[in-house]
Amino acid sequence: MSGWPDRRIIELFGIELPIVLAPMAGPGTAAMAIAVSEAGGLGSMPCAQLDVAGARAALQTIRGATSKPYNVNFFAHTPPRVDPERERAWRGRLSAYYAEHGLEQDAATTGPVRKPFDSEFCELIEEFKPPVVSFHFGLPERSLLARVRAAGAKILGCATTVAEARWLEERGCDAVIAMGAEAGGHRGCFLSTDPARQIGTIALVPQVADAVRIPVIAAGGIADGRGLAAALMLGAAAAQIGTAYLFCREAGVSPLYRRALESAGDDETVITNVFTGRPARGILNRIVRELGPICPDAPEFPLAAAPLAPLRAKAEAAGSADFTNLWSGQAARLAARDLPAGELTRMLASEAIRRLSGDRA
Repeated sequence: MSGWPDRRIIELFGIELPIVLAPMAGPGTAAMAIAVSEAGGLGSMPCAQLDVAGARAALQTIRGATSKPYNVNFFAHTPPRVDPERERAWRGRLSAYYAEHGLEQDAATTGPVRKPFDSEFCELIEEFKPPVVSFHFGLPERSLLARVRAAGAKILGCATTVAEARWLEERGCDAVIAMGAEAGGHRGCFLSTDPARQIGTIALVPQVADAVRIPVIAAGGIADGRGLAAALMLGAAAAQIGTAYLFCREAGVSPLYRRALESAGDDETVITNVFTGRPARGILNRIVRELGPICPDAPEFPLAAAPLAPLRAKAEAAGSADFTNLWSGQAARLAARDLPAGELTRMLASEAIRRLSGDRA
């Protein structure tokens, strides 16, 4: 497909369409990554909630199903220090919910791993040599980053401000994702985590494009061809799209999550820290309304999640999403429904090309 105004991302990654599947930890699956890559975009496999064995299995599946380029994504946060006082305060805030649901305060609190990129994961990258590796919450230490580059991967970082974009460029990223405040899931911020200072996509993308020499990938509020075309007109070379893919057949979303996505209005998502301790955009539910959106007692990321796990399990078993993180961007209502991920990718590209050529039909 020709007619793209900026082909740098297409040429950098060796893809056909300027579309990157957002690496959504949890809902993101190997099947969805394969479908997007096969359709000509850049499929992404999130590994932030996987251990090394799980990540290896996912990469084996992808490598066995497609020869097209794909992206592997990791978190790059610093492991938290446990603050006993904050832990007690957080459990105190949750105590009434435990009592309501008949749970003991010492109930098992296992949850997703949310492990940062480390030497073990780096060995996996050296083994599989994926074409692209992306990082959320900054970048790993320089020695690990050098090993990723030596393995032949192009490196992507996520920025929520111009300062973060410049920081990523200075440290050798090949491209930068400009993540607007409209985006669902965890904010990629790392120089500042103040949610009140987050910037919208339409303001952020052109400022980042003006500030860095590397190509920019727009993210946030892009769920149809109009959004993709607008991102390209703002100076992005591609768009990273997440929430629209949550409605695809390959997405790993529960029926509860799917119902919440289908019924959410345009003003029903907020940036909250109550689920993990770090700002993330999701659909309003009971726990967000009653303890957030931003709760100062929530422990450092990702420690807030474990005490919520028993409440989530008990509520979900009863058909309630009161304690479930329902990550979603602001443009869910614009997303197509029930398409295979490959078909959605091609449709988004076709719609964008029509818009860019002046056809508004």
